[in-house]
Amino acid sequence: MGWWAGLAVLAASMTAQAQVTAWRPDLTRQQEYVAHRSSSADPTGGNHDFRSVAPGQTMTVLDAEGPGVVSHLWFTIADDEPYFLKRIVLRIYWDGEKDPSVEAPIGDFFGLGLGYAHPWHSAVLSVGNDNALNCFFPMPFAHHARITVTNEGVDPIDSLYWNIDYRTLDHPLPPGTLYFHAEYRQAQPNIAQNATVNLDGQHNYVWMDATGDGQFVGVTMSVIENKDGWWGEGDDMFFIDGAQRPQIAGTGTEDYFLGAWDFGGKAFDYDTYGAPIVGKELAGSRWSVYRFHLDQPIPFTRSMRATIEHGNADDRGDNYYSVAYWYQAEPHAPLPPLPPVAERIPRVVPNQP
Repeated sequence: MGWWAGLAVLAASMTAQAQVTAWRPDLTRQQEYVAHRSSSADPTGGNHDFRSVAPGQTMTVLDAEGPGVVSHLWFTIADDEPYFLKRIVLRIYWDGEKDPSVEAPIGDFFGLGLGYAHPWHSAVLSVGNDNALNCFFPMPFAHHARITVTNEGVDPIDSLYWNIDYRTLDHPLPPGTLYFHAEYRQAQPNIAQNATVNLDGQHNYVWMDATGDGQFVGVTMSVIENKDGWWGEGDDMFFIDGAQRPQIAGTGTEDYFLGAWDFGGKAFDYDTYGAPIVGKELAGSRWSVYRFHLDQPIPFTRSMRATIEHGNADDRGDNYYSVAYWYQAEPHAPLPPLPPVAERIPRVVPNQP
């Protein structure tokens, strides 16, 4: 193969990769994919552009053949049941897998871990005008994509609206393409430890514990304080490929989320980090924080255990609710089972250390 032909093959490969991973495509170049949308639009052409979802019912909101890439999710929901954002579950399945690669209460997936809607902004997740849920993580799939929404509440969802944008490709995914994953975890409450030193992270709050080959890209987390004082002295600790000590360790919770000095008592939200809900340092206060490693995902080749202390050396018993986001090669280990609905409803747990 001559150098010119080799360059052409390389350029074609780069173009194929760009079609998969381009989160914001080059607007000066003609796109070569076919654009599609799955939506709740009224099939009769009327204005009944939503679906009602009965208790226990699962609604499939995307069922698409690949190869392709999901580029955007948008939902808005009308539901009178308290904490419906905790009761409705979002799941995503790639290439016919039995176990979902994404499983979380729908509010938590979109950074609303306190169970109520509020506007916030980041480059990959955002909530507009209180109750417009948006996700821009690119999600490639080789053969098939299925996204479902399940009502685990006791009342019907009055109105579920969705628009899901995706593209189909005329070529296979490039070798080594990683798949999007997300998992929900909570501690209500964390169990406070009586220690002054924590080197192995044994009792840390776990954001994500995965096996395989991939890279961690971020986390959203919400907190309810169960006692007065500053909850955020905990350090982030990342244990990569089976390490017993963290290869990456931080200097405090607000530092990991790229704030400083207890967040200064002020809410903020930027493209890759923020604290859109900032409370008082009092029992019952609520907080919400996020960090996305879009500048430098944290890679792993065998396993990743991403954690954070709950207080210095895990000495506080506050409530944490989180969703971790990462990409990895399939197959993945099954995600931890979701807690029952009643246990997902946020509440203060008094008399904690």
